[in-house]
Amino acid sequence: MIRTATPDDVPVIHALIRELAAYERALEEARATEEQVHAALFGPDAVAHALIAEEPAADRTGEDSSQGAGSGTVVGFALWFRNFSTWTGTPGLYLEDLYVRPQARGGGHGKALLAALAAVCVERGYERFEWAVLDWNEKALGVYRSIGARPQDEWTVQRLSGPALAELAALAHAR
Repeated sequence: MIRTATPDDVPVIHALIRELAAYERALEEARATEEQVHAALFGPDAVAHALIAEEPAADRTGEDSSQGAGSGTVVGFALWFRNFSTWTGTPGLYLEDLYVRPQARGGGHGKALLAALAAVCVERGYERFEWAVLDWNEKALGVYRSIGARPQDEWTVQRLSGPALAELAALAHAR
């Protein structure tokens, strides 16, 4: 089952973000707090959205961090935000994170999350659905190819952060 995240899901979303970071060999870079995740998804200036993948719970007596606001056990999530294409003149959907817990992989949850996001695009008139994937993540690449996604080989992701970001920003104030 795929559903829209609620504020009660923030602890499990935060846990899933940390699991994803560990899987991507970058746990030390995952510094977001539960409070920041809550503000990003549900605050007055919310900038992102999330979907939750659940499996029916066999026994709800032992609530833990894998339990969200739904009636099942949370096994994955997708976190996304709107972007914009000046070429098409329409918004698009950028998938920031998609993660399915190892024990639930192969159950169709990742593809179901992608399908739900594709439906958001179609329903809202978004012409593009984009994301980045690590080049070593062969299983994810296989899923993406199976649904018709194609790499954008001509484009290279660029990132400016830390001291380099601060130095460039200082140039704006120096003029």
